[in-house]
Amino acid sequence: MKKILLGLALSLGLSGAALAAGAGIPLDHAPKRTNDMAALQNGAKLFVNYCLNCHSAAFMRYNRLRDIGLSDKQIAENLTFTTDKIGDTMKAAMDPALAKAWFGKVPPDLTLVARSRASAAGSGPDYLYTLLRSYYRDDTKPTGWNNAAFPNIGMPHPLWELQGERKPVYQKVMSHGHEVDRLAGWDQVKPGTMSQAVYDQNVGDLVAYLQWMAEPAANSRVRIGVWVLIFLGFFTVVAWRLNASYWKDVK
Repeated sequence: MKKILLGLALSLGLSGAALAAGAGIPLDHAPKRTNDMAALQNGAKLFVNYCLNCHSAAFMRYNRLRDIGLSDKQIAENLTFTTDKIGDTMKAAMDPALAKAWFGKVPPDLTLVARSRASAAGSGPDYLYTLLRSYYRDDTKPTGWNNAAFPNIGMPHPLWELQGERKPVYQKVMSHGHEVDRLAGWDQVKPGTMSQAVYDQNVGDLVAYLQWMAEPAANSRVRIGVWVLIFLGFFTVVAWRLNASYWKDVK
């Protein structure tokens, strides 16, 4: 029993030490844009152009993009690959066998990633928003990239052409009586095709699309829920007055 408790304490201590040493950073809050049709359309475009090459969204069909204001013609001409049809699911362009050989495992399906990545540290969109803005060049890694939010990540930076190349800037701080490195900012090494502000805006659109894709009916559910609560409130008043009317003559 003592060995079990010692092992548990040691594992917790190592976990805390790893976190203190920078194995992950606080999550930034993702902008809420699931009701913004223009943002969702831009996010869908980014997803198809930069994510769908390796990752699938096997539980989402192209024709569901009508819900974000796109016509079948716009979807077919701008968001599908040559062999895809409007009713097909979003499958990766890359052969899964090749993906496993190159990256060590098949890249995961992204249909529900905005929900599955939620944790005590923040929501799934917060995690994705932080992750896609925390890549930096690391020549010691096979892909040439690392990530401050997910150290030793196996996925290379999918949007590096847009963001350019950066390196993290750390500062020494005291944590639990020990001096540790904490991320203080970023230095731009090579510029991308977008400024950092514009890049952040586009990442917010992409994350909004991933959030919408994880539950396309969420906005409708919220709207219906509001009307249900209004109805229940009104019915409660009616039931209260009816009850008073029925019992007013009862002694």
